Amino acid sequence: MPLHTKSLLGLFFRRASSGNTSSNAAYSVDEDGEGSIVTRLAEVFSRTYDLGFTAFGGPPVHFQIFHRKFVDGLGKRPWVDEQTYQDLFAISQALPGPASTKMLFNIAQIHAGLIPAIFVFFLWSLPGAFAMYGLSLGVQRISDTLPGPAYAFLSGLNAAIVGIIALSAIQLSRKAITDPLTRILVAVGGCAGMCYNALWYFPVLLVLGGSATLFWDFVGQSYLVKWRQRKFLRRRSSRAPEPEANVENQVFPMDDMKEESLNAGSVGSHRRNVPSNPSAPVENEPAADSSSVSVRQSQHRPETSAYRIPVKTGLSLIVLFFALFAVFISLRSALHHAPLLLALFNNMFLAGTIIFGGGPVVIPLLRDYVVDPGWVSPRDFLLGLAVIQAMPGPNFNFAVYLGALTAAGPSANKGTPTIVGAILAFVGIFTPGLWLSIGFQSIWQSLRKRREVTSILRGLNATAVGFIFTAVYRLWEIGYLTANSNKGISLGQQPWWLVIAATTFTSVEWFSVPPPVAILAGGTAGLAWWGAVGRHLTV
Repeated sequence: MPLHTKSLLGLFFRRASSGNTSSNAAYSVDEDGEGSIVTRLAEVFSRTYDLGFTAFGGPPVHFQIFHRKFVDGLGKRPWVDEQTYQDLFAISQALPGPASTKMLFNIAQIHAGLIPAIFVFFLWSLPGAFAMYGLSLGVQRISDTLPGPAYAFLSGLNAAIVGIIALSAIQLSRKAITDPLTRILVAVGGCAGMCYNALWYFPVLLVLGGSATLFWDFVGQSYLVKWRQRKFLRRRSSRAPEPEANVENQVFPMDDMKEESLNAGSVGSHRRNVPSNPSAPVENEPAADSSSVSVRQSQHRPETSAYRIPVKTGLSLIVLFFALFAVFISLRSALHHAPLLLALFNNMFLAGTIIFGGGPVVIPLLRDYVVDPGWVSPRDFLLGLAVIQAMPGPNFNFAVYLGALTAAGPSANKGTPTIVGAILAFVGIFTPGLWLSIGFQSIWQSLRKRREVTSILRGLNATAVGFIFTAVYRLWEIGYLTANSNKGISLGQQPWWLVIAATTFTSVEWFSVPPPVAILAGGTAGLAWWGAVGRHLTV
């Protein structure tokens, strides 16, 4: 192999430094360091080829699937450990773009390198993208009103997906909640996301969540311990006053002091016992505060990244991205009548850059970008929204559908193939998140062991899990589709949809029914409702 080719490959597949020990052998593709690119591509294909066809339910369910596949292993070698997974979850939520796509991309990049990660991204996204493009071709040829059973089937799918997302929110909460503060952050994140919706709002909530855990770990807990100790001293003095004795010569039982100090942290007594995660604190563990637990976790965490992105390369990518973003923003402001395809790509690139919080934010934003200019009709937008909720893979494939309809719409040049609009929308909305993920991977490798970063990620993770409860509420409010509603109405309008959501939740949680089967069963139940009740109603 020529020397320059080896140098190029070394940039993409740089091995970790020799500080790795045998403790992380379970998380490497090739322990001897001689695994070829073909070997790594074959391995990631064997572990991820089915995700684009079977990962139904949206990002909340995707996170659970990734955890089972790449942390638990399902009988195969894990790719990352529990703490790395939690860190990546927080980072994926903190960066713009599709959260579950970034999560899968980062896991694959850490495990096998950059080119295998790009390969995994296409395996993950293209099946749903092709399906949504096919839907766009069909929508262009259908009448303005769908048959009644079609609306009932789509409403049943949405109701089942609500149950799946609610279950995923609860399961992820069990992992994110490590103390009373993270419990509060999960609740606040969910409630705050339901009450308001804006582009700036979700990033601010994430910042507040990370700041709360940082303040508590480094300031709040120590202050509380000191306050409780002073309270203990005053109580001891009031019980047995000895005026003649000097305070400095008094002896206090250390067992009582230790008990007070532990109670002051109020963390250990609330932690869950998770035997499968050796780095997680055990219930009733004598730990004074969560910050010390975070330090111990980072000290015993295996170095899972075998293919690092150099820090200089990562920083260069970040700077280049924001320079390119500034160019697109300038073009958007300067060109009042930009060509349609350029405006489409610009809007999708902007959406992929400023969307934080995933689904709760992307839907209203994309509506503003394609419906308000008249590129896509409200009915077609809502129909695509209902279908994408029931599709496997990333929900951002919705952009493919919208891009194809834009290229075929009344504002487009009739000679432009619809596939061009679909590709531009696909590239525009996915590129920002993946680009920034590659850049921030290099910084994360350097910062992940710092106490401050561990503390901030704990708050980000808890707040982001709360957003999943917001997604449950948002879909519930627009999940019921009828011929007379262009925006969708609440599933609470009909008790049958609640029955479907609750049945889906319990069947997957208690009886291990696969989520795709449960979702299709929900659509079938919707058809049964239409045959018995729905066809006699006027909504």
